[in-house]
Amino acid sequence: MLLSELLEKMKYTVVKGTLDTNILHLVYDSRKVTEGSVFVCIKGFKINGHDYAKEVIEKGAKALIISEDVEVDGEVTLIKVEDTRHALACMSAAFFGYPAEKLKTIGITGTKGKTTTSYMVRSMLENAGLKTGLIGTIEVIIGDKVIPAANTTPESYQIQEYFAKMVEEGCNCVVMEVSSQGLKLHRVAGFTFDYGIFTNIEPDHIGPDEHKDFEEYMECKGMLFKNCVVGIANGDDSHMTEVLKGHTCSLETYGIEKEADLMACNVNLHSKDGSLGVTYQLKGLLNYGVYVNLPGKFNVYNSLTAIAICRHFGIHEEDVKKALAQVKVKGRVEPVNISSKFSMMLDYAHNAMSLESLLTTMKEYEPKRLVCIFGCGGNRSKLRRYEMGEISSNLADLTVVTSDNPRFEEPEDILKDIIIGVKKGRGEYIAIIDRKEAIKYSIENAREGDVIVLAGKGHEDYQEIKGVKYKMDERELISQAIEEIKAEGKTII
Repeated sequence: MLLSELLEKMKYTVVKGTLDTNILHLVYDSRKVTEGSVFVCIKGFKINGHDYAKEVIEKGAKALIISEDVEVDGEVTLIKVEDTRHALACMSAAFFGYPAEKLKTIGITGTKGKTTTSYMVRSMLENAGLKTGLIGTIEVIIGDKVIPAANTTPESYQIQEYFAKMVEEGCNCVVMEVSSQGLKLHRVAGFTFDYGIFTNIEPDHIGPDEHKDFEEYMECKGMLFKNCVVGIANGDDSHMTEVLKGHTCSLETYGIEKEADLMACNVNLHSKDGSLGVTYQLKGLLNYGVYVNLPGKFNVYNSLTAIAICRHFGIHEEDVKKALAQVKVKGRVEPVNISSKFSMMLDYAHNAMSLESLLTTMKEYEPKRLVCIFGCGGNRSKLRRYEMGEISSNLADLTVVTSDNPRFEEPEDILKDIIIGVKKGRGEYIAIIDRKEAIKYSIENAREGDVIVLAGKGHEDYQEIKGVKYKMDERELISQAIEEIKAEGKTII
């Protein structure tokens, strides 16, 4: 591919050399440069790609994309652009043959709900016969292939490569989570989303390596709505207007509380045979009853978001209902079927805000007892431990304090910190360091009507100790615990 073809949709200045250079590889990591590469000099938080200009030329780079001046010798082409991250996105799209143009692209942004909503959307589209790829926090799904995710929104080159593979696999659509960092760093530049979705926003990701303040966080979220054809937004969110300020897309809304284009009415919590869910009636653009096999008001919003998206694909009512009745998202209030007498679920809640939201939701189902099993990560704020301990003790009837990822701390020390917070609350507690033993205790001591929440790990399938990640999947721990209980001649209610 000629360099000129990679640059065809960009603004740039030729500083040195020729655009007729034949390019074999598009690279932004100096370690991966080989003969015939074009190297994009990314200026990161700690490393500046411009500092590697001479090194990559020695490795065979034929062209460099720069935003700062560099001094180089030899027959190399220098192309100057305003932002090399944006350039990488545009060049990646060209390098892979603009695969997004061959897919219906759905981008979901927001502080919460992105993961669950994306799985709901994929389930609905797949039920309707539309092969759909997924890019998200937990994993990337391309046909039958599942790839563990490193970032919520991968680098732009990776996104375009995934898109290209989805096209090869015969996918019709792709649904992806779009983080504020992904937008800020232009990872989703180079193409226009068919649908951009805003779920909600709360102060989060504020810090030196992410967003300087809440205003910048909202502004970055809003970038999606200047890069999509149709925008779909949560009309109940108090910051919606500010986030969507300056949007260039057509816009529709959904909600529960405020008048919107698509609304959920007559919301009712549903509990039967150990299963927790929610029912409601659609009103507005669609009118029919919905049952969601996941608990809580936040899953009303998640499912409503998914329905608002899939309406544009003409998804039949029965396919929507089937998807929502069967949906299960790994580590997001994920139900575990053990007994019809009590409920157990896994959730990724690993900070005070998410744990409080989760336990408050579970209390709405009025369980006989709410049991919370959780730990806290090592080498992290002790304040988080105190806060989570107190929240659990105030909301749960029984807190089972256990180990999470101790990292380089001793698990006993972390548990002691959590218990300081637990003792400020009014609930009972027990400390069991071994996570499997903690799970086993909760199952063999379960009472009819209990709701047991296993929080903190969610989709993670490892435990990090002293710099090593050991395999540990809570689903396997639960199975092991049940086998041990039965082997001991004990019964589970």
